[in-house]
Amino acid sequence: MNILDFITLTNVSIVLMIIGALGIMFLVEPLDKIIMLSLLEGGLFGAVVSFKYLDVAFIMAILNPVSIFVFLLALIKVSEIRNKKEDEDDGHV
Repeated sequence: MNILDFITLTNVSIVLMIIGALGIMFLVEPLDKIIMLSLLEGGLFGAVVSFKYLDVAFIMAILNPVSIFVFLLALIKVSEIRNKKEDEDDGHV
């Protein structure tokens, strides 16, 4: 048995999904969580491809970047609202 026999698309996908899920659970910063979500989605995409559901993989390839973009826009908007709120609170004190 060669160690390279264990490196398959399915195994790499499972490792990516586990790392992404653990990162989402244990990281604190919202941007780090979004990066880990991207890693998890990449692993899920690899698993879907390895199981030969190519029509689902095609839709995932289109929708996953769009969802990450929406999360990033929401994160930016929330940051702006928090900064504005902090500025207003500092002004009234």
